[in-house]
Formats: sequence, C-alpha cells, structure tokens
Amino acid sequence: MSDTPLSDHALSILTFAAYHSLVSGESVTRVVLDDGKGHHADPEGVKEMESAGLLEPEGERGTLTDEGARKLGKVIEAIRGVA
Repeated sequence: MSDTPLSDHALSILTFAAYHSLVSGESVTRVVLDDGKGHHADPEGVKEMESAGLLEPEGERGTLTDEGARKLGKVIEAIRGVA
C-alpha cells in the first residue's frame, strides 16, 4: 500500500504523530489510540492503517510498523515543505 493514498481518517493519525515528533524532536514510533480522557484516534483510520500494514494496534496504543514510520516521515517532510 506504500503508493496508495491514505484517507483523511488515516492521515489524521499520522498528523498527530507528526505534531509530537516536531515538538519533541524525536522519532515517534507509538501513537495513542485512546487516552481515556476523551482523545481517541479515528477508528476508521486505525482500521485502514492496520489493514495497510502501517500500524499494529495494541489496546490504548499502537505501534507504527517500519512502513508506517516511513509514511510518518513523508508527512513530516510535506509539512516542512510548505513552510
């Protein structure tokens, strides 16, 4: 799926991960799917990313696969490219 465009549902998850990566200056490998305080990742996006082999959901968190980390890198590059 590496060349297949992702829906906005899936991109919202990667965008949130990109935010955390940009703020911390560190690579993000795990994402919060449900923090128990009202923040939760879009369920359709989670399913799409899992089906595409980009994310491995594990309860309240999910781990980006190697391909998921590459997609996150592309999102970050795109953000930096518009500034």
